[in-house]
Amino acid sequence: MPYLQCRMTEGRDEVPNGDVCATKQQNGNTHHLEGKTRANKNSDASEKKSEDEKFIPRIKWPDLAAQLFIHIGCAYGLYLCFYSRFYTSLFAFCTIYTSGFGITAGVHRLWSHRAYKANWALRFFLVILFTITGQKHVYQWALDHRVHHKYTESDADPHNAKRGFWFSHVGWLILTPHPDVVEKRIAVDMSDLEADPIVMWQKKYYPLLYFIFTIALPVGIPVYFWNECLWNSFWINYNARYCITLNIAYCVNSVAHMWGQKPYDRYINSVENLAVSVAALGEGWHNFHHVFPWDYKTGEFGNRFNLSTQFIDFFAWLGWAYDLKSATPMVIHNRVKRCGDGTHSWAHDEEALEEMGLVERKKDG
Repeated sequence: MPYLQCRMTEGRDEVPNGDVCATKQQNGNTHHLEGKTRANKNSDASEKKSEDEKFIPRIKWPDLAAQLFIHIGCAYGLYLCFYSRFYTSLFAFCTIYTSGFGITAGVHRLWSHRAYKANWALRFFLVILFTITGQKHVYQWALDHRVHHKYTESDADPHNAKRGFWFSHVGWLILTPHPDVVEKRIAVDMSDLEADPIVMWQKKYYPLLYFIFTIALPVGIPVYFWNECLWNSFWINYNARYCITLNIAYCVNSVAHMWGQKPYDRYINSVENLAVSVAALGEGWHNFHHVFPWDYKTGEFGNRFNLSTQFIDFFAWLGWAYDLKSATPMVIHNRVKRCGDGTHSWAHDEEALEEMGLVERKKDG
């Protein structure tokens, strides 16, 4: 499989295409001191302090109403599962996880991070799966995610986890964004997605595509194929399915930034969380991901509760996915030794390191 290998350059973990991972962390924030002194940063921070104190988020009432409808409807849909056909609930469950690859392998790893490349057939397949999830169009999702990674846990982070669990989970979607978020969204380079005709096609026709793939087909299939009641199918295969999909994704922004281990960088908020990884098809290895965002596996161990990596590997075998980027064991080991919290599974095991060739084998006697 054609992997692009990473290299160590001047104390930074760097991949050949120019994407750079931060190595020096302070108070949970990444600091790149490139031509800008600490004094200048402190000055900028003090100038913005008065502006930040004035910012009071406002509730976006239409968005709040939508979230209430989705979540209350989900509870009703789950209740109806006991009174509907078994295949209807099974179909909803299968749709949640098959469409989830549109988020994990698609909008996240492919379009947001460019961790691998895909031909037009795979990109089209992924954009349809992503549309089924109903999580905005690819362009908007990737824009917010790029801002999130560039300004993690700062006022410019759209779902800054330092503002609390509920804000990072769902509150950021129903409150007006911080002015820094608005400013950084404008500054982010999105030229690669603007050059992708499939992404721009979905963006242009998103309202229609949402109706077809998020509502009509998931609701209509049980009605047509096994005579499910339209009422039951709507609340189960739209509200309940949609709400569960959303909250699994929300947990990556909230839970995976709060509770877990930090084997790769103890100075940042993102963590390794097994439960999120199982639910989100491998997206819970978040401490690794924020250290190596360009790694297509979003976790060191691609076969450990990481179905999205196996999904990409399968399409790489078919030739539809290619140029998969991955951090080498040496790069990972160096980062773990430098910044990890000591919970890494093999970085402190001398025998394992010797077998991997990362340290010199000790001579007998």
